[in-house]
Amino acid sequence: MRETSNPVFRSLPKQQGGYAQFGSGVAGAATQYGHQTDQYAPYLDQRAGVSRPLTIDDVVTKTGITLGVLSVAAVFSYFMVVANQALVLPFSLIGAFGGLALVMIATFARKQDSPALVLSYAVLEGLFLGAFSFLLTNFSVSSSNAGSMIGEAVLGTIGVFFGMLVVYKTGAIRVTPKFTRMLVASMFGVLALMIGNLVLALFGVGHGEGLGLRSGGPLAIIFSLVCICIAAFFFLVDFDAADQMIRAGAPEKAAWGIALGLTVTLVWLYTEILRLLSYIQND
Repeated sequence: MRETSNPVFRSLPKQQGGYAQFGSGVAGAATQYGHQTDQYAPYLDQRAGVSRPLTIDDVVTKTGITLGVLSVAAVFSYFMVVANQALVLPFSLIGAFGGLALVMIATFARKQDSPALVLSYAVLEGLFLGAFSFLLTNFSVSSSNAGSMIGEAVLGTIGVFFGMLVVYKTGAIRVTPKFTRMLVASMFGVLALMIGNLVLALFGVGHGEGLGLRSGGPLAIIFSLVCICIAAFFFLVDFDAADQMIRAGAPEKAAWGIALGLTVTLVWLYTEILRLLSYIQND
């Protein structure tokens, strides 16, 4: 059985054997409805009693709504910070830690299908992204390049997303247990390096730059490229997890959980691409 590396998807149903085609939707659900195992019994009960089965249209719609709310919040945050730079720190902290708290609640309390929670996460992450974007594009590099740099980061994020969707659809990279384990190991390795770099920087090591992973030098560029690659591969496992849910006949409200998981990965990818662009602009 394949398991997603995105913790938001951990408690979602998995399909036994084979590789589903992302977007096969109702046909797969209808087939499994007559030959369902006990693993999916709760979802069958929900589907038969109160909800229709999940389709790719539900995933696209809910993800689009979530990203739309996040974008509006990010634009609002950015221009609020432009008007009052004292808001950079509170918006960044509230957005980052508030968003993290909601992801933890969604994951461990199994509230992924709550529209209120998912949209609240989008608002908080929007606050963070607006302030973060202002910080990198106005303090790290010339403010005259802010608009173009943010635009490049957005286009880069969209490009990677659709590029990995094509990779998944064509089966160029298969999502296997070994692939997932390697991805999870890479994620924890990167996380450990981030935490270690932050702690060392706080203690003044390396003139306050720690290991130099965020200093803007060659090592920082390499580190951001590694993070971008890991985030990109996360999409493959996330697409696979969503695919399994569609084939399992999960209720349509589960699309909110898929939207949350994809948004988490998109946010990480955008921040790393923006960091990389800021390093290049400083050279």
